[in-house]
Amino acid sequence: MLRITDTRTGRVVEIPSAHRHLLRICVHLPAIDTGIGMAHLRAPLVGDVLARAAELHGLQSLTALTTPDLPHDQTQALDRAMAALAIHPPATIGVPPLTETICAAADVHILAYDAVLPDAAGGARIEVGKVNPPPPDGFAPAGTDPLAVRMLLLGHAYGVPVMATSSVLAEARRTLTHWRQQVAEWAQQPSRPIPADELRQAHAVLADDLGVPALLDMLAGVATRADVPAGAKFETFAFLDRVLGLDLVREVGHQHHATP
Repeated sequence: MLRITDTRTGRVVEIPSAHRHLLRICVHLPAIDTGIGMAHLRAPLVGDVLARAAELHGLQSLTALTTPDLPHDQTQALDRAMAALAIHPPATIGVPPLTETICAAADVHILAYDAVLPDAAGGARIEVGKVNPPPPDGFAPAGTDPLAVRMLLLGHAYGVPVMATSSVLAEARRTLTHWRQQVAEWAQQPSRPIPADELRQAHAVLADDLGVPALLDMLAGVATRADVPAGAKFETFAFLDRVLGLDLVREVGHQHHATP
């Protein structure tokens, strides 16, 4: 079972609330006056990670994305941006009349910064922190791997504001590149099981208010542990990438110099 802190009440709640195997998620975006940026993608990303974490815990999920009435070109831009960040397509996307059936039965509502949800709406509520400052050229600067943006956003608890400066984005890009190179090198060694303690910890931090930053810290620790075989490191990173969605196995099969 997954647990989140309901923003409205401040209480920790279990989702889904009943003994079911389907988690209903409704993501709400505010009005979009300019181009699609990180601020518009953070809530769909939280919904994506929540759905991935649910799958890891044996649950199915159904996600609806409620948007303002967007012109066709903005709708296409939003679709492209979500795909670039490896956000799984929601089952339904549209203005509230098109999504109200799913959202009325939602177990959890995820609100982008400045999005509004009526107090009468049922289900738990997750309010996503703002992203500041908005990048001047869209959600990812030209030439930047969009998954570095995903990594940057995942490195912060969902309610915490994110400072999306060029320096922190560059650091996320360096870490992502380094991890992919390490994973490719570990893949050349015999496979080993994921350490049981690491697997238990991963499940625990994800179940506890979607603790993705703690999951990233855990992986950073695994990467440097001398007592974990290379094959086990590979399996750990590859398995948890099912939630992170960072394409950590991208470089497998390519030649790299040995990493210390």
